[in-house]
Amino acid sequence: MIEVRNLAAGYRGVPVLKDVNLVFRPGEVLVLAGPNGCGKSTLLRTVAGLQPRLGGEILFDGADRSTLTPRQAAQKAAFMPQSRNVPSITAGRMVLHGRFPWLLSYPRRYQKQDKAIAFEMLSRIGAADLAERSMEELSGGQRQKVYLAMALAQKTETIFMDEPTTYLDIRCQLETMDLAREMAAEGKSVVLVLHDLCMALGVAHRLAVFHQGGMAALGTAEEIYQSGVLREVFGVALGRVETPGGCEYYYQREVV
Repeated sequence: MIEVRNLAAGYRGVPVLKDVNLVFRPGEVLVLAGPNGCGKSTLLRTVAGLQPRLGGEILFDGADRSTLTPRQAAQKAAFMPQSRNVPSITAGRMVLHGRFPWLLSYPRRYQKQDKAIAFEMLSRIGAADLAERSMEELSGGQRQKVYLAMALAQKTETIFMDEPTTYLDIRCQLETMDLAREMAAEGKSVVLVLHDLCMALGVAHRLAVFHQGGMAALGTAEEIYQSGVLREVFGVALGRVETPGGCEYYYQREVV
């Protein structure tokens, strides 16, 4: 389990977020929501170790993250960024990179098991047909699916996904949300940055709403919806309708 205590995160010594306290619980989907520039991605990158914290604690299973080697940390948490450079390799080879933290021998070589896991994850997201295609040939949505498969192939207890629905058509977006719930049901801690509030309310077990340098609210989807904090932070009103499967959310109008 990963926990942050009084975390300060930012750039060049200037905090974007302060005093953040969060526990990333196994078995749940936690969505980070907030306006552009509020620090959601900064928080994920800091917890994942891609940039230094400015204060506070980051604990991986009770141990300070700084005491772990990069390999040890990568065995506990996978990070899927918003975007990345496109290498001149096949999609299958790209997904194999997710297995790197688990390679023991030197020089490190992928084994049959690693290749089987990579193909399994491509298949799980419906992209097995992309395995032999070059990443440079793929559309933005296809690349996004490959990056997701790579994060899954890392086989970690926690997975951070920064705007995972970017470039995806609506069907693939919904499939990705279903996958997030499936992973949580398997016992993983799934942390998503999402801009679509309706989608966020539909998939999250809990939401953390960020605004003006800190966390404005934390609670279940029902608690966040009832609190009115989304209207205050985003300036939009949301409604919902009951469905056989639960409920669906929709945008009503801009608050005047």
